[in-house]
Order: sequence, then C-alpha cells, then structure tokens
Amino acid sequence: MDKKIVAKNPTARHNYTIEDTYEAGIVLTGTEIKSIRNGKVNLKDSYANIKNSEVFIYGMHISPYEHGNIYNKDPLRTRKLLLTKREINKLLGLIKQKGFALVPISLYFKGNFLKIELGIGKGKKLYDKREDIAKKDAEMRMRKHLGGKT
Repeated sequence: MDKKIVAKNPTARHNYTIEDTYEAGIVLTGTEIKSIRNGKVNLKDSYANIKNSEVFIYGMHISPYEHGNIYNKDPLRTRKLLLTKREINKLLGLIKQKGFALVPISLYFKGNFLKIELGIGKGKKLYDKREDIAKKDAEMRMRKHLGGKT
C-alpha cells in the first residue's frame, strides 16, 4: 500500500536516536481530517505519552478547517492513538527504562486511513548532534568532490 506523507517531525531524528518504530492510528474529527488533507498540520513540538494504558499525542497542531464553523476543535488538543494492548505494554516497558521517549516521526495516509509513525528513542547529547552534523557535512563534501554523483 502506498504511503502519502503529510507531515514530518524535523527535530525527531536530530534530537533522538531512534531505536524502533511503531505505526498507530489516530482518533480525529471530520474537520481535523479535512484540514490534514489540506496539509495544515505540524508535528514539530509534539510528543506521545502513555496514560491509563492508553497512548496520547500532545502538542500536535492541526489548524482549524476554514469551512468547519462550530465543528472545529482546539488545534492543540490531546488526541488518542490506536495501538494494540500488546504494543502498549511493550512501549510502557521501554519507556520506564532510563532515557527512552515516544517521539512522533511522521504522519501519513495509508489508503484512506491516517497513520502516525512513532519512534522509541533516547535523547541525544550535544556532542552526538555535532557528530551527526559533521558526518552529513563530510558526505556533502565527498559528493561535491566526486562531481555531484551519488
């Protein structure tokens, strides 16, 4: 099935070392889906957390739909993610370990269903971020030196 990526979290892989990824559904209203189809969604400051054996996403901004009127919801409201009980228990075990966090990586349509890719990751230290930037810079210089071939 084709994935049509709607939004990516630009800081996810920069701030975290992603160990594993999970795919989850999201509970949304009709006007939120219409707004997402128009590309009016932002994952930049969002994060996921487990509360009462349910997974929720916080800080995901979905702009109000222009023609939504009274049906529009709060753009930053907490939204429930749909995962199996086994996946939630596995994530709960990993999060309780030192330093692991649930990070939204991307939002995409899989057929007609909206899915979110969650990463389980550890926060990077400043020197890790510098190391990654240095590697990217070196790769770019190599490509430029070889005549732009990849």
